Amino acid sequence: MDVNRAVIERLTSNGIDTMFGIPGKQTLPLNEAIGARDDIRFVVARHETAVSHQAWGYAETSGTPAATAVVPGPGDMNAMNGLKNALNDCTPLIHIAVETEPEVRGGSGIHETPPETYDTVVKENLLVERPESTAAIVEEAIAIAETPPKGPVRIGIPKNFLTMDVPLATPGEYNRAYVEGVADSDIEAAATLLAEATKPVIVAGGGVRAANASDSLRRLADRLEAPIVTTYKGKGVLPDDPDEYVAGTLSGSASPELLDCLATADAALAVGTDFDAVATRTWSVELPDDLVHVTLDADDLGNGYDPTVGIIADAGMALSELEATLANREVRARDGTERATAVREATSDRLDALRDSSPPLTSVSALESVREAVPRDAVVSVDAGGFRVWALNVFEAAGPRSYVNPGSWATMGTGLPAGIGAQLANPDDDVVVLTGDGGLMMCIHELHTAVAENVPITVVVFTNEDYAIISDQAGRDYDLSDGEYNWSDAPISFISLAESMGMRSEYAEDPSEIRSTVASATAADEPVLVQIPTDPSEPQASDWMSTK
Repeated sequence: MDVNRAVIERLTSNGIDTMFGIPGKQTLPLNEAIGARDDIRFVVARHETAVSHQAWGYAETSGTPAATAVVPGPGDMNAMNGLKNALNDCTPLIHIAVETEPEVRGGSGIHETPPETYDTVVKENLLVERPESTAAIVEEAIAIAETPPKGPVRIGIPKNFLTMDVPLATPGEYNRAYVEGVADSDIEAAATLLAEATKPVIVAGGGVRAANASDSLRRLADRLEAPIVTTYKGKGVLPDDPDEYVAGTLSGSASPELLDCLATADAALAVGTDFDAVATRTWSVELPDDLVHVTLDADDLGNGYDPTVGIIADAGMALSELEATLANREVRARDGTERATAVREATSDRLDALRDSSPPLTSVSALESVREAVPRDAVVSVDAGGFRVWALNVFEAAGPRSYVNPGSWATMGTGLPAGIGAQLANPDDDVVVLTGDGGLMMCIHELHTAVAENVPITVVVFTNEDYAIISDQAGRDYDLSDGEYNWSDAPISFISLAESMGMRSEYAEDPSEIRSTVASATAADEPVLVQIPTDPSEPQASDWMSTK
C-alpha cells in the first residue's frame, strides 16, 4: 500500500477528520491522499505557527485531536510554538512532520533540522526509520496523544517514504491505558481531611475539563459546601455565572479577596492542576497546610506546595471516589456559597470605577458589553495579552469547553487560529474570538484563512495601539518612556485589513453599539471582524486588582 494513503487511513480510522497545514512539495503526497477521500478535510493556513494553534483550538473545544502537516525545517520550527502550548496544556494533536531523507540526513539538505530538535516541545517525538513501519508508528502516536495526560505527538516521516508502495505492517491495537483506580487509603485520608475541615476550598484545573468531570466537581462542591477557585485552564469547568460555588480565577490579577479565600481556608482540594508558576505567582499564593492534590503526573506533587495527601489519578475518577466516600461521612455545615459570593461581589466592586460608557472604553466595559451580546452557549477563544488578564476577572465562561485560552505558555497570536479550529470542531455553534491588536497582528494572515475556508467566526479586536503591559512596566520600572511601545503615530485600520481579505468588518465604540454589532456579527453565517477601541491609558489588571 502507498505510504501516504496509509498515513491518512490511520488518521481517519481513529476518528481524526481534520488536518491543518500549509502544502509544500514535501507534503503534497499527503494532500493527494486526502483529496481521494471525503472523510477528512485539509485546512490551508497562511503560516505554520497558526497550524498548530488551529489544531489546539479544535482539540480544546471538542476533546478529540486534529492533525497537522508541515514541511521540514522552517515549517516544523514555526509550528513549535503551538506544539509547546499544547504540551503545557495537555492538549492532544498529531503533528506530521516531513523529514529529510535518511540518506541525506546530516548533509545539510534543504530545510534539514535534526529530529531531536523537537524532543522538548511534544509529549513524544517518533521517527519513522523504515517505510514498512509507518502505519504502525502513526497508530502508536495517536494512542500516545490520547492517553492521559494527553499531549501533542510529532511523527517524523522522511519525504521519500511517502510516495513508496511497500508492504506495510498491520498496526496492532494500542491500549490507551493509564493509571486506573485510586488507592483506598488515599481516598479515605483525603475524605477525612475534607470532612473535618470547617472552611475547605477547591482549586480546579484543566484536568477536570480533560476528564469530562465537571458534573462530579459540582456534586462534590455541593457536598463539601466549598467555594471553587479555577486556574487559567480550569476557567469554565463550571460556569462562572450563575454557578454559586465559583469564586473566580487564580491568576496574576486575582483580587486580594480571592487570595484570602484560599489563604484562610483550613483545607484545600486541588484537582487537575500542576500548580504552575504563572497561576500561583511563582508559588507565592498562600494555600492551607492541609492539602489534597490530585494529578495524573507524579512529578506535579510537591511542585511549590507539599500535599498532605497526594493522589495520582484521573480527575474524574478521584472526584467520583471522593464523592462516594463522603456520601457516608458526616460533613460539617459550611458557608461555601457565601464565601464564593463575597469574593465575586468584591471583585465586581473593584471593577465599578472602570465601568464607563464614554469612548474609548476601558477593557472592563468593552468585555462586559461583548459578553452581553455573545450567546451563552457560544465558544469563546481568547488570545493572550493585557485584555486577557482583564477577561479572567470580567468575562464569564459558560461551560467546560466554551472558553479557550492558553495556559502557562501564554503565547500571543493564538486567539484567531484557535477560533478557526474551534469553529471547524463545532460547526453548529457560534464561535467568537477575543483578541488585542498586538496579538492579532501576530496572526493577521489567518483572517484570510477564515474567509477562504468559509469559517463563520466573529473576531472581536480590542485596539489600544500599544503593547500596553510592556509599555506600562517600561515607564514605571525602567528608564523608558510611558507608552514606549505604542504605535499611535502609525494606527492600524483592522477594518481595512479585514475588508482587503474579503471579510465583512464593523466598528463599535460605545456599549450600545458593541452589543448590537457583536450580536449581529455572531448571528451572521460568515466571518466578521468587529473593531473596538479601548483606553490606552487604562490601568493594568494586575495592578488594579491587587490594591488592598
